[in-house]
Amino acid sequence: MVSLSLKLNLHPISLTLSPPIFAIQLQSHPSSKSNGGTPLSFIPPAKARLLHVIRTHCRNNSNISANSVAVQQEDSEEEEKFEVLTSTQSEYNKIVMLESKKCKVLLLDDSGNVHSILYKNQIWSNSYWDEFCSLPAMISKGPVGIFGLGGGTVAHQLLHFWPSLVLHGWEVDHILIDRARMYFGMSELEISRKDGGILRVCVGDALSPSATVAGGYAGIIVDLFSNAEVLPELEVATTWLEMRKKLMYNGRIMVNCGGAVQTATGWQMNPTIQALCEAFGGEFVNWKKMPDDQGGNYMAFTGPLPDMNSWSDSVPDKLRYAVNQWRPCHPVS
Repeated sequence: MVSLSLKLNLHPISLTLSPPIFAIQLQSHPSSKSNGGTPLSFIPPAKARLLHVIRTHCRNNSNISANSVAVQQEDSEEEEKFEVLTSTQSEYNKIVMLESKKCKVLLLDDSGNVHSILYKNQIWSNSYWDEFCSLPAMISKGPVGIFGLGGGTVAHQLLHFWPSLVLHGWEVDHILIDRARMYFGMSELEISRKDGGILRVCVGDALSPSATVAGGYAGIIVDLFSNAEVLPELEVATTWLEMRKKLMYNGRIMVNCGGAVQTATGWQMNPTIQALCEAFGGEFVNWKKMPDDQGGNYMAFTGPLPDMNSWSDSVPDKLRYAVNQWRPCHPVS
């Protein structure tokens, strides 16, 4: 493995790598427009930046080592050393997987955004991925689709807390899947558990008509980003209308919507949530914004807001307070 020196600064947010392994830009998603529209990602500070992940990790772990990823914060400086597990260019991504004593991270372009993270001694990511673990508590029994599987962060979490779930993880990049099986433990998730849970990996375009199952999905998790921006298709209502057809009756979709313009304080400036409201109606789209130290992402899910007490009692303990932060885009009067 090759040792990698990373330097992160809090103000402004930036990532410096030596050697510069992110020189090659990510290519467009097969369904993107030829004008450079980008698929899998983030409007700042959407996808969890390595800064947020490491900063939160440092805050939550007082015994962190002091010779590696430099996080500079006022008078203190804490470091975490990362090594390169693999670095390769696929048809779709510049795949780089890094490992420290604490975690593994997946980068897919030169933005510094973390597309997947796998901690070695904890299941929570302390970022937007954790929110997806609240979805099974408000859907019927049935298969759950993950559109944008990446390195499998969400799949690991879901099968930990909901070991009977049958997951269908869609990812367009077969080389990324191969690397995730080698370095992110994805192959372990593809073995059926005693409770029946399993990850079924599907290589292909998650937005294509073929990304479905007989009878429909009970829930769909959407985490489609590329080159630091949300897929442009997710900002169009017709995409969500087509995805709605892939759900079983009363099925729900939960989405990482990226960010909004930096001056915005509500969901109205987030084009993905705007498109969801156009497709489902604002009273059937619910939203929340993650704290800035957890990536600052906007999140959304479809369907009526569930009974909050019942939902809160049904999710893993860490999420019991978090679910109460969801609000409908257009409350029913």
